[in-house]
Amino acid sequence: MQLLNRQNANIPAAYPERILQFGGGNFLRGFADWMIDVLNDKTGAQLGIVVAKPTERGDYDEWRHQDGLFHVRTKGVRNGALVSETHLVKSISRIIHPYREWDTFLQTAENPELQFVISNTTETGLRVHPEDRRDDAPPREFPAKLTLWLYRRFTHFKGDPGAGCVHIPCELLVRNGELLRDCILENAANWQLGADFETWISQHNIFCNTLVDRIIPGVPDDSLEATWQELGFRDTMVTEAEPYHLWAIEAPESVRQALPFDKAGLQVVYTDDLEPFRIRKVRILNGAHTCMMPLGYLYGIETVREAVEHPLLGKYIRQLITEEILPTLGLPEDASVQFAADVLDRFRNPFLHHQLISIALNSVSKFKARLVPTLLGYVERYNTLPERVVLALAALVRFYKGDWNGVKIPLNDEALVQAFFEKIWAEFQQADPQYSALAGKVLRHAEFWGQDLSLVPGLTARLAFYLEKLHTHQPMEAVLPNSETA
Repeated sequence: MQLLNRQNANIPAAYPERILQFGGGNFLRGFADWMIDVLNDKTGAQLGIVVAKPTERGDYDEWRHQDGLFHVRTKGVRNGALVSETHLVKSISRIIHPYREWDTFLQTAENPELQFVISNTTETGLRVHPEDRRDDAPPREFPAKLTLWLYRRFTHFKGDPGAGCVHIPCELLVRNGELLRDCILENAANWQLGADFETWISQHNIFCNTLVDRIIPGVPDDSLEATWQELGFRDTMVTEAEPYHLWAIEAPESVRQALPFDKAGLQVVYTDDLEPFRIRKVRILNGAHTCMMPLGYLYGIETVREAVEHPLLGKYIRQLITEEILPTLGLPEDASVQFAADVLDRFRNPFLHHQLISIALNSVSKFKARLVPTLLGYVERYNTLPERVVLALAALVRFYKGDWNGVKIPLNDEALVQAFFEKIWAEFQQADPQYSALAGKVLRHAEFWGQDLSLVPGLTARLAFYLEKLHTHQPMEAVLPNSETA
């Protein structure tokens, strides 16, 4: 079978590089890259993307061999009809690994045509690391890399206001554009890059707050060969996504004119207020994902679809959304109820095999962003605990023990997070289990949750109650609140 590349697929050279993209995982490939390629096809925009790998581990060598090409397969339900479409993304011009090609990466800052910066470095990616230095090649964190890239651009173009860029981060963080800007300014101050540079960042770069929404689980390994047969090419970067997509962007009119996604029929919304979009998406869709992941995994359920169709776990998910999440949103009810119904339909997509373990990346920071507001809002409104959210937290704590039924769990979180849970579980006395002590250590770790959750009345005892049920491997019927079948 032929390898996918520009020669074999008869695809001409890539467009001029006008976008710098940090990251090339399933999400950016099936979301931003797909949208930009559709925009190019339908409007002749000719926006080429140069991809920079944000982390040291791994490589994109196979993607390089494909000359940046890859397919996005869109499968699911649209307007009541089954959809199965394939799109070849042609807009990736080059792939750079800054840990191997730091000078090459910095040289892209000298390109006068490059106008946009897109990123997705997970919820932990937008931060300043105290050990990052100006002379690192490269520094550890994404904002530090971008700071040095922008400083190279600032010096090369001698502070020209027109050399500023539009930054469109896709990380699932509140006001992600402003957070990215603040990280860059903090690095600039720490490294004494100068007041003129800081002014140029603040006044001549646009940092857009955004919200992204599309489920992109990728193609399972056991389906790759069949997928390649259908494509007619060996495409190691092929990914699979649902039809639904939404990109909500806070940006001035100039950005809308430069990136007219609406002219390409894409669900991109330019708005002055992201908050309603953000709350609905993060609390309902992402919150449900974060709850079902550890609980489903511990009970041998592998995919999102299996979870929502399971007679017990499916009922738990529906009740979690309708009885605990929706009442705490503070948004217009009709739109929220409809969005929740759409989410459940999306979870049932028969074409997507969305593995629960793929949701597990950085689950602690996800719980903080997605479920702590529901927990606190529910307590404030009803003066009692949301049982299903508390159970989800217990399942997460048990998941982070790192084993279940004698099988190792592939944890994927920051080293400090994993070290914390390894320590508290090592201290846990199997012969004389103190579940309250374990629960208290977790809840008091304010760095994880944004505050000391042990101060929430009754939470320590209730978390301990569910931890005991899970740790003693009780059946799902005994663990789930109101677990009788629907």
